[in-house]
Amino acid sequence: MTEGVSVSLGKRLRSLFDAGREQDPHEVLEASYDKQVALLQQTRRGAADVATSRMRLELQLRQLEGRADALHDEATELVRAGQDDRARVLLVQRAALTEQIDELAPQERMLREQEGTLQISVQRLEAKVEAFRSQKDSLAAGYTAAQARSRIGEAMAGVDEELGDVGMAVQRARDRTEAMQARAGALEELAEINAPALSPGDAALRQLEQLQGSTAVDDELARLKTALPPASPPQATT
Repeated sequence: MTEGVSVSLGKRLRSLFDAGREQDPHEVLEASYDKQVALLQQTRRGAADVATSRMRLELQLRQLEGRADALHDEATELVRAGQDDRARVLLVQRAALTEQIDELAPQERMLREQEGTLQISVQRLEAKVEAFRSQKDSLAAGYTAAQARSRIGEAMAGVDEELGDVGMAVQRARDRTEAMQARAGALEELAEINAPALSPGDAALRQLEQLQGSTAVDDELARLKTALPPASPPQATT
């Protein structure tokens, strides 16, 4: 029974996915389950209606049988009292009640059989619906898990793609940096190669400037001033 429900549901899901329709399997499963529950409720109502009819007919039969028994007892008393005519009238009434009982009794038995058959059908249908519900919950859980795995896979693929793009950008930046550094180094070497050589005059001038700023020159100048004789005062003119 459970296997049949599983196969039927599997065919429906395969046909759904093969058709390429964008429909949530949860909705398909829930719709099918709701339909089966509705059929189960309808069957239960039918069984309840049959049971109600059977009990009503059974009550009617018990009442007719009670009246028939009462007429029989009353007719018996009348016969004992020698009132046969009155007893005959009561027995005629009892005969009419007996005919009704004979007509209703088969209907009551038929309703009882139908009630038993419907109760078995309800039990079987309840078992099928319960099996389908379990299968539905299992498939829904599997589908939810598959959705989660799919989302995780998509996220990981997106991260990998993003990392790939970032890696390419980093490599491009590294390449450009290395190229810029190489270009700067080449320009520096080129500037040193193309720098003009100093002429002898320029070299002497640079050396002279360096000497002018030297303290040794200042010391030498001071010693020369000290070694000179004192200057004689100027003579007066007449």
